[in-house]
Amino acid sequence: MIRHRYPNAIHSLTLFVAGMANGIAYAQTDGAATMLDPVTVTATRSPQRLNEIIADVTVIGPDEIARAGAQGLAELLQRQPGVQIATTGGPASTTSVFLRGANAGQTLVLIDGLRVGSSSSGTAPFEAIPLSEIDHIEILRGPAASLYGADAIGGVVQVFTRSAARGLSANASAGYGTYNTRQFSTGVSGSSEPWRMVAQGGYQQSAGFNAIWNPANFSYNPDRDGYTNGNGSGSLTYAFAPEQQLSAQAFYSRLNAQFDAGGGFDDRTITTVQSYALASHNRLASFWQSTLGAGLSTDDSDSQTAFGPSRFKTVQRQYLWQSDFTLPGGALSLALSRREERLDTDASFAITARNTNAVVGVYQLRAGPHALQANLRRDESSQYGGQTSGAVEYAYSLGGNLRASVSYGTGFKAPTFNDLYFPGFSNPDLVPETAHNFETALRYSDEKISAGLVAYRNRVRELIVFQCDVDFNCAPRNVASATLEGVTLELQALSADTSLKGSVDLARPYDDATGNLLPRRARYYGSLQLTRYFGTTQVGVQMVASSARYEDAANTRRMGGYAIVNFNAEYELAPRWIVFAIFGNAFNKSYELAADYNTPGANIFAGIRYRY
Repeated sequence: MIRHRYPNAIHSLTLFVAGMANGIAYAQTDGAATMLDPVTVTATRSPQRLNEIIADVTVIGPDEIARAGAQGLAELLQRQPGVQIATTGGPASTTSVFLRGANAGQTLVLIDGLRVGSSSSGTAPFEAIPLSEIDHIEILRGPAASLYGADAIGGVVQVFTRSAARGLSANASAGYGTYNTRQFSTGVSGSSEPWRMVAQGGYQQSAGFNAIWNPANFSYNPDRDGYTNGNGSGSLTYAFAPEQQLSAQAFYSRLNAQFDAGGGFDDRTITTVQSYALASHNRLASFWQSTLGAGLSTDDSDSQTAFGPSRFKTVQRQYLWQSDFTLPGGALSLALSRREERLDTDASFAITARNTNAVVGVYQLRAGPHALQANLRRDESSQYGGQTSGAVEYAYSLGGNLRASVSYGTGFKAPTFNDLYFPGFSNPDLVPETAHNFETALRYSDEKISAGLVAYRNRVRELIVFQCDVDFNCAPRNVASATLEGVTLELQALSADTSLKGSVDLARPYDDATGNLLPRRARYYGSLQLTRYFGTTQVGVQMVASSARYEDAANTRRMGGYAIVNFNAEYELAPRWIVFAIFGNAFNKSYELAADYNTPGANIFAGIRYRY
């Protein structure tokens, strides 16, 4: 489960500019259910209705998150268009998320607008972000360096913790299931003008199952690999005058997870993820909204194995000043940001710090059937120099709720501290990976149906690949290129008593030199979620299916395709009380997301929720 070692070797603060938005929800109008249009921020750096966004965006709302039960964030993400995952064991094991076929380190992760992740490994700890703390999630697909800088080649996953509502509200849940899995959470929010506050906390524990099934694997250890997780989040807002507001936000999660690194030792990694932010939101004029913010995030990974301890702690200090202007011909956002990365490790790195300053502009225009968005950003890094990123998106309404769009955008990924300075296995001359993405889309949306067809082609160059010469001198080098191309079809539909959500991805993420599929990624992938309502009862089924994948770049070690089916049910026991049950992998499908690693068999999780 160590994310920070080579396998071959022994925002920008969007929170400060965004009002908290609910995910996709449903309203009752004249006895019929209709889909509401949620407010999103990730694709524009300012609040916008989802049906006004040109980019390819998905919102996962509170109801869908609640139905996921004890499953992890990655399992929820894999049900979304364009998202594949790989895990090295259960929900608390090291997790990779492949967005539109991009590498795991090429997806940027934000919590309430703050970057989180490791500057040494270049990846984010999805396994350490518990669902019980999340209000909703926004997924932006396609290069987004013009909005957020480095690492957003595949896209952005932004997690929003719970926000305060008007009045007093409270929630609590408890559940128990297979593998001796236990989960508890509780929270309260309220407002008494000019103050608003929310506090949420939770605890999870599981005995787990053996991470590796293959005794021939060097890391095999015939034990159970469980985990414990304690987490909490909160926010406080003070409106000291009309349209003048101060806010504070905090998130904390500590995951203690066992994994296999060989027999005879209880291998484990303790991952602690934290984020803290302060912001001032000020209406300086009728046309000018200013946001000034500062935040800090940490990704602290401490592993204990038979080979000795290994600790990598990343601290990121992030600062932002953003101004949003309402113009006669549209809207303009201008921002200045600074990010200070610091690495604390027991390894002997030559350099453990870098700073990045950036300026970004976002222009939006809507005129009749036309919509346009143009982004431009310049990053200056103390380590890898300057990078300019841009994007242009155009959409035209064809009438009858049908809209066509086309876009072009660039992205880049910074070399990690491991790439540049890992003792004996690094290359300080590396340059950033770069990407150029073209896509076109056709979308339809009304009160009952939302559908989209998206085609994309993302060319990624200067890929960093770990290589060894004939004398076994090993180091990463900018020697490869890849093409990520595909078509995604997605659909959401709602009737009076049934909701449907599904997607199909026909993808080809391949190595340009060999034509081989990139490791652990499939050409065909899809998901389906169906929910039926019967008065105070609802039942649902979720399915995820994938074609074959390969563990290695040479495409010699094949992992077969699979289809996983889950069932869930909820019953309103009394006003504000809901009992629920989830039957995961109902047909006990045996499959791999990473070669030699187990995945959950048939499992049940049940419990009760309360909301006031």
